[in-house]
Amino acid sequence: MTSIAILLFDGVEELDAVGPWEVFSWAAKEDTPPVPLSVFTVSRDGGPVTCGKGMVITPDHSFDTAPAIDIILVPGGKGTRTLIKDEAMLDWVRKTAADCTWVTSVCTGAMVLAQAGLTKGRRITTYHDVVGPMRKWADAEVLSDVRFVRDGNLVTSAGVSAGIDMALWMVGQLAGAAYARKVQQGIEYFPAPPYLYEV
Repeated sequence: MTSIAILLFDGVEELDAVGPWEVFSWAAKEDTPPVPLSVFTVSRDGGPVTCGKGMVITPDHSFDTAPAIDIILVPGGKGTRTLIKDEAMLDWVRKTAADCTWVTSVCTGAMVLAQAGLTKGRRITTYHDVVGPMRKWADAEVLSDVRFVRDGNLVTSAGVSAGIDMALWMVGQLAGAAYARKVQQGIEYFPAPPYLYEV
């Protein structure tokens, strides 16, 4: 069983966490997945977390009750500004990542990974507004205009909706591209925005 943990904290961006959750939980529950998967949420104390836009989520586990973690996903959001100054949280991320097959982030979750020392010398990406600032302090090559970047076992994605792309790619790595396409069909993820971004 491959276990996927999504870190929650006050100020987490809703879709950063819920988008990948939808992908991974669909993959885990789809008929006869090629590999057994489990996904759960985890926070420091297991208590309810208030997200950046006001959604309240009760995590499945606290740090103390969480089972073994094979893949960790660190979402972004305004709350990451507090996390990068929280040594206890950074230490948990650092120690957990050491035993993981894959270490992933969405949006400004990359800031947490960088502050924990997990992106040193790696190629990463993050939310477009913080690419510039991160280039000044992160010991990593911070890329822009990409949906997600894989460097070894580290996979970072751009902001918000890009986490869905990354999660689908991850399902493909775990269970094959054909199965990932089946999950994509199941969640009807075929983006077609009605208003194109003007430059």
